[in-house]
Amino acid sequence: MEADINIKITDRNGVTHVVLAPTDMAMNLMEVVRSYELALEGTIGICGGMAMCASCQCYVLSETKLPEMQDDEEAMLSEAFNVKDNSRLGCQIQMTPEMEGLEVMLAPES
Repeated sequence: MEADINIKITDRNGVTHVVLAPTDMAMNLMEVVRSYELALEGTIGICGGMAMCASCQCYVLSETKLPEMQDDEEAMLSEAFNVKDNSRLGCQIQMTPEMEGLEVMLAPES
């Protein structure tokens, strides 16, 4: 079983990065962005991945089937800025083999 998946992340400067994300470390998308330093330190994952700040909001560009949005994520996005129909919180997207080919764009800083 392959432990890494390929995902594309477009940073807040419009640069697209193709990265390998491990599926065997219980990481979420926000943690992958932080580990590759694709956002300035202190600008993403401010709440530590608890779906309480929306600093990791991203726009899902691919047709990747994501887990259903939970109430806390939906509530946070209802209060966030720059929300679109394809907005999700990166901290709520776990890196699993099913996320292979995921493409996202980081939302602008609020």
